[in-house]
Amino acid sequence: MPDGTSYQGGPAAPDADRRTGRHDRQALIAFVADAASENALREGLADAVPSGFEVRRGGVRAAIAAMQKMATPRAMVVDVSGEEQPLSALTDLAEVVEPDVCMLVIGDSASLDFYREVTRNLGANEYLPKPLTHDKVARNFGMLIAGREPTTENVQGGRTVAITGVCGGVGATTLATNLAWHFGVSMRRHTLLLDTDLYLGNAAFLLNLKPGPGLRSALEAPSRIDALLAERAAQPATERLHVLAGEEPLTSSVNYAPGAMDLLLTALRARYNFIVADVPFRRTPACDELSNLANQHVLVITPTLASVRATLRLLSLHTGRNQASRPVVVLNRLGIPSGLPLRQVEDALAMKVDVAIPDLPRQVGDAATMGEVAIKSRGGFRDGILALADRVAFVRLLDSADGVAPGQAGERGRSRWRIFRRSP
Repeated sequence: MPDGTSYQGGPAAPDADRRTGRHDRQALIAFVADAASENALREGLADAVPSGFEVRRGGVRAAIAAMQKMATPRAMVVDVSGEEQPLSALTDLAEVVEPDVCMLVIGDSASLDFYREVTRNLGANEYLPKPLTHDKVARNFGMLIAGREPTTENVQGGRTVAITGVCGGVGATTLATNLAWHFGVSMRRHTLLLDTDLYLGNAAFLLNLKPGPGLRSALEAPSRIDALLAERAAQPATERLHVLAGEEPLTSSVNYAPGAMDLLLTALRARYNFIVADVPFRRTPACDELSNLANQHVLVITPTLASVRATLRLLSLHTGRNQASRPVVVLNRLGIPSGLPLRQVEDALAMKVDVAIPDLPRQVGDAATMGEVAIKSRGGFRDGILALADRVAFVRLLDSADGVAPGQAGERGRSRWRIFRRSP
């Protein structure tokens, strides 16, 4: 650096601030150019910064002007979208912030080259391209702000989504089945639909398949689990959509072996890109273990007082060890007779629902009767499933055919020094 400054950017460090008597540093300030990104940041960082944080409208230039006049927060989110020379602008920002700031950058470039310039050469802690989702923000930014490294995921797949109905009859199985169909058929990802209800599960029925004994065997004898057994136990619905379900006699008991679900998911993740699990809320070891291991939990509710009450209780539970954010809340069957309007549901929950799906009893009912999926028909139900898929199908930054635009990485941006130099 021209002035010899060494930047030791890293996770927010409140302990260090207490040791040095610093009380003037805010936990987080975000400089964001658009409302959609602001909403995603507020939702995704609600757990990481429960006391709230300041959001200012503007990009990296606004951040530079502000940091010349105020104390550097422990963490910053800076928007570089629309900036002609974003790398040079970030270099200018580094000259007016304290070295240990946790620098988080968002922008409109999805180029892997740009990502590397920002994080490796400039040393920012993380970069996310727009559009943002609350899940991406929580998983990548939230953990860094909390002082932890983001959860490492296999970018080739293995993501588990657990879908739970807050009470009976809310349509969780229908949503799980249609979401799995979208991943497996529409998106052409290797997908498994896992129905954990060994007695009364309907996932296989909705796809006109017959359940088999493989799931029970895996849960009772985990020492036999491997990728080949897990694949053979599943029934193919299409080339890239398989279903793993059981239909055990109601008079029999399943002798669940502790840790079996962990071993099963490990084997399944080696074979499938997405695992969509229909998990009824029952305090059984298998359901508890799966809910804890899932990468994303989805709560399905209906616009009724009983459903809202159950949702509030479930939202109070701690998130699983692989989950960076609260569960995604899906309001299903909006508009049912005598049901609550959307605004009353959100007021009662003290939050906005993530996805709202209208009540379409004829479309959904006819599809179930015919062993088809309702997502094949255009309309509100399909739109809701697509919105849910966007929420839960987290993927890390992918390679882009576009490199860094000419002139973006100027002489200063390509310096051999890392201006936001993170602690090892």
